[in-house]
Amino acid sequence: MIEVHDLHKTFKAKKATVTAVDGVSFTARDGEITGLLGPNGAGKTTTLRMLYTLMQPDSGQVRVDGIDVSSDPEAVRRVLGVLPDARGVYKRLTARENIAYFGALHGLAPALIASRTERLVQALNMQDFIDRRCEGFSQGQRTKTAIARALVHDPRNVILDEPTNGLDVMTTRGLREFLRQLRAEGRCVVFSSHIMQEVAALCDRIVIIARGQVVAAGTADELRALTGEDNLEDAFVKAIGSEEGLHA
Repeated sequence: MIEVHDLHKTFKAKKATVTAVDGVSFTARDGEITGLLGPNGAGKTTTLRMLYTLMQPDSGQVRVDGIDVSSDPEAVRRVLGVLPDARGVYKRLTARENIAYFGALHGLAPALIASRTERLVQALNMQDFIDRRCEGFSQGQRTKTAIARALVHDPRNVILDEPTNGLDVMTTRGLREFLRQLRAEGRCVVFSSHIMQEVAALCDRIVIIARGQVVAAGTADELRALTGEDNLEDAFVKAIGSEEGLHA
């Protein structure tokens, strides 16, 4: 479980201070997929970076499986699997070597790395390129490699920043099914997106972020009821246009 309470983050620009995250709070539960939905620049990626310890909040608290991110970031990293906005696979290594390297960083034995790699290869349909060097990979192949290496240590909590960005239709469908498998295994899955159809197809709960704030949160049905709209897209547009915000 990931618990986020009153996160704030500002950045100093040349002539002004920019508020990227302004009091974000939500809970992502085990056995559910929680989606952060919002327009570009809403604060989704900054929020996720604070969740997976890449960035320190100015104030507020994040707890992952009860562990405070600020007080014990190393323990949090052990229970998190992260697909960041920058995929960053090592091009001179094969996909298998990329995964093995990250497994070794987590202190896994070679035999365990091999068995977990094989399971991920099957789940993500990586058989055709697992032993190819990553240089020249398609966007989908890079994304699958990055997801596999993020999950090789078998984390209970998974954070994915725009996981389907730039993927073709068939790769996107396969990735959706993989995320459903993670949910069925009881994991806590959080992912960000600005694509309505993606969130509607996958998420148990939706957190809508605009202007660095949570302006609405709940299930798809709850969001439609809160906004008085019949479809989720209209509910989203109404929510992000609301200055006072809506909360479930």
